[in-house]
Amino acid sequence: MNYTLEVIAFDIYSCLLAEKNGANRIELCDNQAEGGTTPSYGLISSARSKVSIELFPIIRPRGGDFLYSDDEFNIMKEDVLMCKKIGCDGIVVGILTQDGSVDKIRMSILTHLAYPMSVTFHRAFDRTNDALKAMRDIIDCGCDRILTSGQQPTALEGLSLIKELINHANNQIIIMPGSGIRSENIEEIALKSGATEFHSSARIFIDSKMTFKSSSMKESMKNIQLDENEVRLMKDKLNNL
Repeated sequence: MNYTLEVIAFDIYSCLLAEKNGANRIELCDNQAEGGTTPSYGLISSARSKVSIELFPIIRPRGGDFLYSDDEFNIMKEDVLMCKKIGCDGIVVGILTQDGSVDKIRMSILTHLAYPMSVTFHRAFDRTNDALKAMRDIIDCGCDRILTSGQQPTALEGLSLIKELINHANNQIIIMPGSGIRSENIEEIALKSGATEFHSSARIFIDSKMTFKSSSMKESMKNIQLDENEVRLMKDKLNNL
């Protein structure tokens, strides 16, 4: 079985660590505190020039919910075209309507603009009102995969729905578990769900290298970085299944 490991990167160094330690794909994001928003042109361009593995920037103009205004949607369209111009392999995006359904009209527009890039519908899926209907709608929109925790806080908790989605997908779309996936549970999730692609933040917090630190500001100034040991462990676990 060929398994794919996707990891999140919030900076250029994490992109380099991802490739070095065996990850197959990078979801490139900014703004970890908001759950990931669209990275800058500079970061996307730099990542594309420095790594050869698949690069999928997230297209998300702000944190919060996934109900977007016309102005926000126009921004998303421009960002999709930017990613295509830079040479990204895919994008990660998700748009919902007010009632918790997939916004099929807008998603279809984005997948059309993105072509031939691959499109992942992100964890906005976990906020939909009917998982199986949402999956069918996402297939109709032309997306290639769904990132989901099975509509639970973690993929391990949502394992039963993830397995159900994979069975109902019937190879029409990839169901990629994500949220809380680490080396200690990736084997269990793989074996019990039947998934072949996995998504992990694999993050650690790195102390600042500044020699001067202002005590009056009461800030730790830690930086989020990809944990290369964790990436390597997860990849080894998948390779040995």
